[in-house]
Amino acid sequence: MDSPSPPLHIVMFPWFAMGHLTPFLHLSNKLAKRGHKISFFIPKNTQTKLEHLNLNPNLITFFPLNVPHVDGLPHNAETSSDVPFSLVPLIATAMDQTQNQIELFLNELKPQIVFFDFQYWLPNLTQKLGIKTLQYIILTPISTAYLGSLQKQSQGRGLTEVDFTKPPSGFPDSCIKFQSHELRYLASTRKIVFGSGVSFFDRLHIGTTLADAIGFKGCNEIDGSYADYIETVFGKPVLLSGPLLPEPPNTSLDEKWVAWLKGFKHGFVVFCAYGSEGPLEHNQFQELLLGLELTGFPFLAALKPPNGFESIEEALPEGFSERVKGKGIVYGSWIQQQLILEHPSVGCFITHCGAASITEGLVNTCQLVLLLLVGSDHIMNARVMSAKFKVGVEVEKGDEDGLFTKQSVCEAVKTVMDDENEIGREVRENHDKMRNFLLGNNLESSCVDSFCQKLYDLV
Repeated sequence: MDSPSPPLHIVMFPWFAMGHLTPFLHLSNKLAKRGHKISFFIPKNTQTKLEHLNLNPNLITFFPLNVPHVDGLPHNAETSSDVPFSLVPLIATAMDQTQNQIELFLNELKPQIVFFDFQYWLPNLTQKLGIKTLQYIILTPISTAYLGSLQKQSQGRGLTEVDFTKPPSGFPDSCIKFQSHELRYLASTRKIVFGSGVSFFDRLHIGTTLADAIGFKGCNEIDGSYADYIETVFGKPVLLSGPLLPEPPNTSLDEKWVAWLKGFKHGFVVFCAYGSEGPLEHNQFQELLLGLELTGFPFLAALKPPNGFESIEEALPEGFSERVKGKGIVYGSWIQQQLILEHPSVGCFITHCGAASITEGLVNTCQLVLLLLVGSDHIMNARVMSAKFKVGVEVEKGDEDGLFTKQSVCEAVKTVMDDENEIGREVRENHDKMRNFLLGNNLESSCVDSFCQKLYDLV
């Protein structure tokens, strides 16, 4: 009989953004549960924000990094949430300047493998030290399968709007169709410099090319065809970590939300969450709220003030507060999204289509309305969920301008909430199947076991 393999020592080095640090820590918890030792590199003042999510402090150790000051950044800025969007590239420059600290830590710790994401320079450093690297992308593999493969197949030639209209050679399905405004966005983002004079896409693409393996959130049954395709295109192992289902929170829902939600019928409230993402333009902020009002359903909207406004109140449509009093709330602070989605009164979730939010929506019974922010992974997620798996309905937007209207918001919500609507019925049935699949038969546990086995094969 084979003796069990000794535990691995893994270093986690995520991009300095809460939306990356948190899923890396979720994955660390799942690996530590199987006995693996994790050394987690984190900006020193950010450590306290994540300590409560460390469920295995005996195996997961935080190693604080001193983030160098970069001209143009506020003092003590460490993560993307500490600065306005326009300064985020400078956070990447600061992260790149931690190389010497990283090398010292790795020399001292001697792990077998390092997980990273945006640190394109890391594989060259670890290679000298005899340490393997895995580029762990917190998204499902479809964006890399489509956009990363186009980039590789272009062999350094600049990609244009026309290049994005057809999938890369050999791409496994045909559900991805872009609108004109999305094609313009995808072509323009290729050139965006994201710290240290490196474009955002080179930062990712160089890492993908140099890493020993690539990892993604996802499972074989849903994402396997994209993972296999990436393996073929890039010629290296692709590992799926499981869907990273949210851990049961160790807190309960604030009493003010419990009291408000229990005043409504089961599955009747619409919950819209855009709070942690970039703010909407004022006209879109108003159209969204007017669309929610138009549905006639009670609603809770977690939104940032729109661009150019300091507060939610000053940006509301005229007379809106009086008209929706008692049945509509617009909330401008952080909200307990996972716990709200679990509440039985919530029947519909309007999401910006970030990967973590979609997963939280899928494992709950509320129906999904997809109101994507224009980000490449958000576009991909929305298309796969609406066109391939048919588990949600996209809010219609103008092809050229990318704008939605109050009518298109209202229509999408009513489609998923109406028992008599044929599309709504199909979406609800598919969502039920997907939810049961994600939550059933130890899916996540077997995905993580298989992920660990592939890590052993790598080292």
